Amino acid sequence: METTKTGALLSSRERVREAAKTLFAERGYEATSTSDICRVAGTSQSQMIKHFTNKQGLLEAILEKAWEQINPAVRLATESISAPREKFRILAEMVLNFLAKDQPLCTLFLLEGRRIRDDGKLVVLVPGFLEFVKTLDGILKQLAEQGELIPELHPQALRSALMGAIEGMLRDQMLARTSRFPANYSDADIRKVFFTLVARSMKK
Repeated sequence: METTKTGALLSSRERVREAAKTLFAERGYEATSTSDICRVAGTSQSQMIKHFTNKQGLLEAILEKAWEQINPAVRLATESISAPREKFRILAEMVLNFLAKDQPLCTLFLLEGRRIRDDGKLVVLVPGFLEFVKTLDGILKQLAEQGELIPELHPQALRSALMGAIEGMLRDQMLARTSRFPANYSDADIRKVFFTLVARSMKK
């Protein structure tokens, strides 16, 4: 039986979710069958259907589980901080650190999390991700209301640009590990570029 890092036995639901996370990251969502997932998890298709309904439900559960860990940690770390700039810095650092600790999850975030499938009919937007966006938008709104953002910048457009910048840098860095793609920069370089973009969006 598979166990957690603390030695506790994983339930069939947890085994399926962990097997799917690994296989989706290694092979891609489309190329991974539910029978492969169940075989690696040591359980049956009926158990997978019982817990997740289908493969899409399984992907959603993996992503939602991650946000269930990230969002409360972000709230706890920022709720006592009044300065929105510091809130923003802590939020970004926490997400980057979380993804760095779980490469399969990072791969899913970057390649599968908001990918458009089935001729544009399917985009996975789990509640936890929307909650995170709401938190981020709240901090940017505070910055705008306090006159710290450059007035011409729409806070939601800035949010999309900054999230896209992080995702793009992480994605290219990941490609560089497995191909000749020219993205030979470090995690420290990602932070430096990201926070430079943030600083350029603020008033002096």
